[in-house]
Amino acid sequence: MIYGILGCRGSSSSTVVEPSPAPAFSPLNLSFSHLHFPQAEQSRRKRRKRPGPQVAAGSSPKTGTAPKLCLAWQGMLLLKNSNFPSNMHLLQGDLGVASSLLVEGATGGKVAQLKITQRLRLDQPKLDEVNRRIKVAGPNGYAILLAVPGASDNRSAAGAAEAATTSTQRPLRNLVSYLKQKQAAGVISLPVGGNKDKENSGVLHAFPPCDFSQQFLDSTAKALAKSEDDYLVMIIVRGAS
Repeated sequence: MIYGILGCRGSSSSTVVEPSPAPAFSPLNLSFSHLHFPQAEQSRRKRRKRPGPQVAAGSSPKTGTAPKLCLAWQGMLLLKNSNFPSNMHLLQGDLGVASSLLVEGATGGKVAQLKITQRLRLDQPKLDEVNRRIKVAGPNGYAILLAVPGASDNRSAAGAAEAATTSTQRPLRNLVSYLKQKQAAGVISLPVGGNKDKENSGVLHAFPPCDFSQQFLDSTAKALAKSEDDYLVMIIVRGAS
């Protein structure tokens, strides 16, 4: 059979059109663009890099923040002829305030003993004034520490051995009991020995357990204190008193 013959027989203009060959089958000619694979799409999404945390304009991520309850100071608290081995741990505020003020005023060296020289009555107007000074100082102008019993045999810090020989060593709970009985907080001017630079001076208040000091404690701090009669809340505020 003859396909595609056009025109009359014998005509010189007759043309034969051959049919186009069918395309050869090849697996490479298959296209899967119309197919959808949900699992593959999910896998690609998981591999995409997630965006980092958003940072507000003009600010930077917080770095180097001291962890809560880190050790800020250890040594002896002194009252009259008694010394009380203590460790102080950060509750809130700026650890740098404690580090820069718990020093010798003359040399800038760290101190191993802090002597209570005054008392502050736990009257509401006095407590309101302490709160006001904390707010005025701002987040970088104060530090609140938790004082708990320290090792009684700690003599490594400079001055601790001398304090132990010139005064009687007693447990911290004796100092706590004394301040509770007097209904007062102990007061220590910083740095030790005084400083003419008012910008680098401050005051430490040592509060026994009371309604005022309880506001700075949470469950983790109470767990570290262990006993309600064996801790002090130490509030350091930068600036002259």
